[in-house]
Amino acid sequence: MSDPARPDILVAAPLPAFTMDVLEARFTVHKLWQGVAPADLARVRGMAASTLAGPVGEALFAQIPGLEIVANFGVGYDNIDMAAAVARHLVVTNTAGVLDEEVADLTVGLLLATVRRIPAAERYVRDGLWPGGGFALSPSLRGRRVGIVGLGGIGKAVARRLAGFAVDIAWYGRSEQPDVAWPRYPSVEALAAACDVLIVIVPGGAATRHLIDARVLAALGPDGVLINVARGSVVDEAALIEALQARTILAAGLDVFEHEPHVPQALLACDNAVVLPHIGSASLVTRQAMGRMMADNLTAWFTTGRALTPVPETRY
Repeated sequence: MSDPARPDILVAAPLPAFTMDVLEARFTVHKLWQGVAPADLARVRGMAASTLAGPVGEALFAQIPGLEIVANFGVGYDNIDMAAAVARHLVVTNTAGVLDEEVADLTVGLLLATVRRIPAAERYVRDGLWPGGGFALSPSLRGRRVGIVGLGGIGKAVARRLAGFAVDIAWYGRSEQPDVAWPRYPSVEALAAACDVLIVIVPGGAATRHLIDARVLAALGPDGVLINVARGSVVDEAALIEALQARTILAAGLDVFEHEPHVPQALLACDNAVVLPHIGSASLVTRQAMGRMMADNLTAWFTTGRALTPVPETRY
């Protein structure tokens, strides 16, 4: 018998242990990867999904007739079939806000590592090469113009940090933001042509697939640096590899990849690329906060009928 004080939820894939502890303290938890009987699925009212664990869509929704809400562990939610969710009048939430500062910190760190060639310099010391001579002079962040593709919460947090580096900032986004003082360009290609650093921080999904393509990379130019902390799908990876190999751009710093965790060997072979294993929000304190927000969204829905951070497509 289901306990009304502990609504039944389905966890679609394993989550960090500290997040599972929070969910299990508040809800009756069913774990999809362990197998769930149809009678248990019939009692489920909420789902915990994750950008770290793969897609969630109609095939699963159809098995849960009483599903009301899908709470996602992550600010991006391209892992959720939103067309199917909207058709079923499901509330979908994300963890907007709680990871902005952490991802912005990582973005600036990745930019500095890429421009100043910090990983290569560290390997130079470890490989015992320093006694034979100093490390080669690197490019600089000085005098650069930084373009930010996507000026949401994370993009603004990145811009605030970069303002302290005395670099010029511009941006591109689909919508005007009258309260933003930095200049907005009419297209990604126009922004790339005006800047020599391009930081990508837009949602994934069909609408942004290969937004950064060969034309944008050509516009960025031979002194240009690409930083992608968004989704791997946003960048045409084959075009990027070609640009790095041909030195038609200077360098790239990448935290995300088209088919992660698999990274093309051709990309790994590029000495002008810095690659990270999708760690933008991956600190203990931030992942704990994300787990609490996901659980808080479920709790708020079941107790008040209102979620805390519904995604824009959600309709109550």
